[in-house]
Amino acid sequence: MIYMIIGFFITALLYASVGFGGGSTYNALLILSNVDYLLVPKIALTCNLIVVTGGVIRYQKNALIPWRITLPLIMVSIPFAWLGGNTLISKEVFLLTLGLSLLFSGTLLLFRHQEITEFSDTIRTKLGIFMFSSVSALLGFFSGLVGIGGGIFFSPMLHLSKALPSKNIAAFASVFIFVNSIAGLTGQFMKDSNPQTLNSYFAYAWLFIAVFIGGLIGTNIGIKNFRPIIVRRLTAVLIIYVGLRLIIGF
Repeated sequence: MIYMIIGFFITALLYASVGFGGGSTYNALLILSNVDYLLVPKIALTCNLIVVTGGVIRYQKNALIPWRITLPLIMVSIPFAWLGGNTLISKEVFLLTLGLSLLFSGTLLLFRHQEITEFSDTIRTKLGIFMFSSVSALLGFFSGLVGIGGGIFFSPMLHLSKALPSKNIAAFASVFIFVNSIAGLTGQFMKDSNPQTLNSYFAYAWLFIAVFIGGLIGTNIGIKNFRPIIVRRLTAVLIIYVGLRLIIGF
């Protein structure tokens, strides 16, 4: 457990500094630790929620959240995140889906996105609205299903389309992860409210404390002693490794 606590603390500290929750890495660490697959999304979503809350507050205080774009997209994703969390799937399907998600998210982390300083009209066109709404629904569903907040997938798409300036993309990602984590977690517990599952869930409370402290530090002081690109690549290697391991094992 001590190694998991340290791993979760470091993950929360690093991800909180850039507005993400760390769901993909929490999933990877939990799978490596052979945690019951029924608990994995519950724990990951809880940690996501704890870590990203500080980011949402920080971005809101600095008026960086683009609410005109954020609200319509999260209104689409919330019911799908709940649906994903409430969907019954076998262990095999869960591990395969999680493996593919980790492989994809790890690959995205390897790419460095250029700073965006100006808005694009892409997201405001009819095609853009349809495209981003569809992506929001899809990511919401998978967020609830496997315990990944979705921000790590949505952010690269927003960067590539230049839909928002970089600082607003980070703010959007925090809110997106926040609401999806709540909805997905609600669905997960409605699906499985067995008292034994709840007892097992609370047995990992130390992880929640670790990510709270790590997230608090990351949100307030950032990561000044690490190069972001190195952190991204090291995290990507871990996530890709676990993703491949799950897929090959399947």
